[in-house]
Order: sequence, then C-alpha cells, then structure tokens
Amino acid sequence: MRVLLTGGAGYIGSHVAVELQQLGHEVIIVDNFTNSARGIENRVEQITQVSPEIHDLDVADRSQLEDLFSVARIDSVIHLAGHKAVAESVRNPLKYYRNNLSTTMTLLETMMAHGVGRLVFSSSATVYEEPTLPPITELSPVGLALTNPYGRTKAIIEGLLHDLAASDPTFEISILRYFNPVGAHQSGLIGENPTGTPNNLLPIVGQVAAGRRDRVSVFGDQFDTPDGTGVRDYIHVVDLALGHVAALNRLRPGAHSYNLGTGRGHSVLDVIGTYGRVIGREIPYAVEEARVGDVATSFADVTKAQRELAWRATRSLEDSCRDAWRWQSQIVSDEERS
Repeated sequence: MRVLLTGGAGYIGSHVAVELQQLGHEVIIVDNFTNSARGIENRVEQITQVSPEIHDLDVADRSQLEDLFSVARIDSVIHLAGHKAVAESVRNPLKYYRNNLSTTMTLLETMMAHGVGRLVFSSSATVYEEPTLPPITELSPVGLALTNPYGRTKAIIEGLLHDLAASDPTFEISILRYFNPVGAHQSGLIGENPTGTPNNLLPIVGQVAAGRRDRVSVFGDQFDTPDGTGVRDYIHVVDLALGHVAALNRLRPGAHSYNLGTGRGHSVLDVIGTYGRVIGREIPYAVEEARVGDVATSFADVTKAQRELAWRATRSLEDSCRDAWRWQSQIVSDEERS
C-alpha cells in the first residue's frame, strides 16, 4: 500500500513511517518542516533499510498538493500535519484556525478530486469537554466549549469528517484521539526534540536529566490524587504508531473515533520518579502553583480500540522513560560533536 503521511517528518509521523515501512508499505512523507527536522528520511532508513519518499511542501498549498497527487499513486492518507501547542493556540488562535482547518480542507478536496477515500486522522483527547470523569470513552462529551483553540480546531475537523463520510459513502475514516505520547524509538535514532520550551512533561524531564534545565516545574500538588499531582495517560509513541497501522488496516465506510492510550494514569511525580530510576539518579523538581483549567485525573478507556482495531498499548512507563533517555542522550552526543 502507498501511504501519504502529512506532517510525516515530525515526532509521531516519523515513528508511523517506521512501522509502516517495516510492514512493507510504501511511505510518502510531506512536510513543510516548520516544526520538524530535515533529514529524517535518513534516520528512518537506518532503522528500516528503506528510505521513504519525502516532499518539502505545505499541505495547505492546493497547487503543490495537486501536483503530488497527479504524479504519485496514493492509496491511503494518514493526516498528522497541523500546529499542536495548546498554550500557543491560546496566544495566537488565528494561526491555529488558519493552519489546521485550511490544511485539512485542502487535503480532503484533493483526495476527493483523485478518488482517494481512505483516511486516518490525527486528533486529540483535548476534544473532550472538561471536566470529564475518567476513564474517558469515545462517547464522552466532545464539543466546542473547550478551553483552547487547538482542541477546538480538532473538534471542528472531527465534525467535518463525520459530515463528509455521511455525504460520500466512498470515504473510510478513522479518527484517533491521542492521549499523551511519550518516549522514542528503541534505536535512539528518532524521538521528540521540540524547539524552544517543550509543551509536554517528558521532554522537560529529559532536558533536566541531561543538564539542559535546572529542574522540572510541577504545577500543583493539592489535586485529589494519591500524591497530589495531576494524573495523565502516557502512551509510548511506538504503541501510538502501531495504533495508526491498526486503524489503517481496518478502515471501513463512515467515520469512526478511537481513543489511543494505555487505559491507566500516572502522576507527574510517578513520571519524574520513574525517569530517575531509569537513569540512576534523582531528577530535581519544584512545586509551583497549579495552572488554571488543569484537571486532577485524565485517562482513556481503550476498549473500543482493542475490540475494533485489535490494538492495545504494550509498553510501560519504564519503557517510555528508558527509550526517551536513550534518545535524549543521543541529542546531547550530537550537540557535543557539532
């Protein structure tokens, strides 16, 4: 199968590319590299012995995308392209609406023009309205009354996909609602290396462990949880990538939503402590005031994905921390050599 990966040079996209290629699929990556590193195809090739086809283009550019679809035989699309930082979306909502919505609209119009109806869409657990008591199922409330524009763009796109599938029976769509992707490929060759201040916990812990930051900020320790810190569902990025493969293999008419998580939660202090045990030393942290809008506990009900996609996460928090540290150590070694 020839699979187009939009945003395929990014953290999640590169791991999806690896898993697809290891199963014999042909991968075509498109990315404009605004939040990803060039040369990722070389690292993917080191892991899989196959170099993916890669194109430097903006998916929102109809002309460029049309040219690609005209010359490349594409069977299916996994749509990962889009801005994804919650805090940034609050500061600059127009950027998020313009990019995330126009990119998806242009992609769907081009797919329709070329008779491509198989789509896996990268959504997010941020589409769920808060507060929602865990475990969160796919039937939990989803809507526009959300706390950030990023989540709202995902909810709007999900609605669009349901409307499109209802209007055109040739479309087969899986909507994957991620919880908290963490870790890296076990080879240490690909992983998450955000520019600027990371938006997620584990990269910050890794940077503290590597000496690039003084300490981890823990936002609140008075939540109604066993240790007072927030509890979240952390899923290893390779398990997440395999969830995309499972969804692609089981596409069916209509639009269908699935949670991708582990089905259990870990607190912030769990993550910091586990990372410290993996590397053999304590990770310094400081408790700060809780952020407005943070909920105490959030984790997924993954029963539907297990039942309909024959998929489940198998990697532990220890695996995630170990693989993340292997990747973080490689980043530090590369910086020291350069």
